[in-house]
Amino acid sequence: MFEPTFESLRTHSVPRWYDNAKFGLFAHWTVGSVPSFAPMGRDPFTLAREEGEEVAFSHTPYAEWYWNSISIPGSPAEKYHREVLGNPDYSTFVDTFLNRAQDWDSSHWRDVFKRSGAKYCVFVTKHHDGVLLWPSNVPNPHHGEKWQSKRDLVGECATAARDAGMRFGVYYSGGIDWTFQGLGIKSWATLFAAIPQDDAYLEYADAHWRELIQRYQPDVLWNDIGYPKFADGANPLIADFYNGNPDGVVNDRFDMLGVIQGRHHTDFTTPEYTTRPMDANKKFEVCRGIGTSFGYMQFEDDSTYMATDELILMLVNIVADGGNLLLNFGAMPGGYIPWAQQIRIIGMGQWLETNGAAIYGSRPYEQSTLTTDEGATVRLTAGSDGAVYAMVCGRPSSATVTISGLPSGDVSLLNSRGSVTRRGDTIVLPVRPDDTPVWTLRIAR
Repeated sequence: MFEPTFESLRTHSVPRWYDNAKFGLFAHWTVGSVPSFAPMGRDPFTLAREEGEEVAFSHTPYAEWYWNSISIPGSPAEKYHREVLGNPDYSTFVDTFLNRAQDWDSSHWRDVFKRSGAKYCVFVTKHHDGVLLWPSNVPNPHHGEKWQSKRDLVGECATAARDAGMRFGVYYSGGIDWTFQGLGIKSWATLFAAIPQDDAYLEYADAHWRELIQRYQPDVLWNDIGYPKFADGANPLIADFYNGNPDGVVNDRFDMLGVIQGRHHTDFTTPEYTTRPMDANKKFEVCRGIGTSFGYMQFEDDSTYMATDELILMLVNIVADGGNLLLNFGAMPGGYIPWAQQIRIIGMGQWLETNGAAIYGSRPYEQSTLTTDEGATVRLTAGSDGAVYAMVCGRPSSATVTISGLPSGDVSLLNSRGSVTRRGDTIVLPVRPDDTPVWTLRIAR
């Protein structure tokens, strides 16, 4: 039995299913999809580094932050809200979103899930605006049942994910709820000052988390931006979650600073819009949108989203470094996943159908990076079948490829019945690989 202490919780091991999964989908379907506006540009972390915190918050490309953005005088969103939309109250967007959600076809998500190759899904149940996407027994004290869905969107997403063979997880904004306090966040200091620390909000957030766990039996608790009382507030919840589901996982955002300082437990860290792990000794999960927003943003399209090839290369590099990729899609107000996002998700699934043996269940190989004689990067993983997999990032000019330092063993080409000839580090393939962004060699050991 786990106790609500750091010493006890830290004994929880990352379950194999999560370490093996490698690829998950993050589902942001929020009220912000109704105005669906944010300025196009760099991610907020790059903005903060290059232009300062106030620019990062006032010009955030995150459409799901719309309510906060329009609360910053002079921001692009505030100007758009006033000049284009006529300065409506945010509650009008809430009403529109909840009404449109009544027509959602959850089978559409299930079909995309099945074709994605992803092994788990994390669904946003409450974002920073406090709107609940399930019929909670604990309604918002400031807006009541008008700010929660009558339709059980969380439950239907859970069913869609599980019907597609995926594990299910829930996101909940434990640290920020603008119906309580904090609108007009424009710096990291005001962000953390916006986290309610009173007992009433702790009781509210705790009740929601426990309701989500009891109703939907998630395998992932994905909290965001801290928690009331931080580790002290979260530890009883986490202990009870583990005692009910030892195979569950919890992210680092109940108390991110506590994790960094080594005094709060997490199963994995969550680098956002970067592929660099925060701690090389911990499991990590990169989270990001296909574009620069998590929530749907009307001005993002095929020309601004990451290309499928880039997404596959990113997945390969993350997995070779020992991480998972939680790739986000931002659904439109009625729940439709934009076509340009669908084709990228499905494209990744098609690549994984051929190359999944190098990804699923793999672990970093002792020599994780090599290079071909033509300068293409090669990422290596240790497969669950005992083989080594060499994923070559780029199309060679011919069927003959030399990879200096390639591990010894018989070589075959995934998704090919033709024989491969090996002469030391030189590989002669049955045909020149096609224009897939990454092709994979299997090296029997």
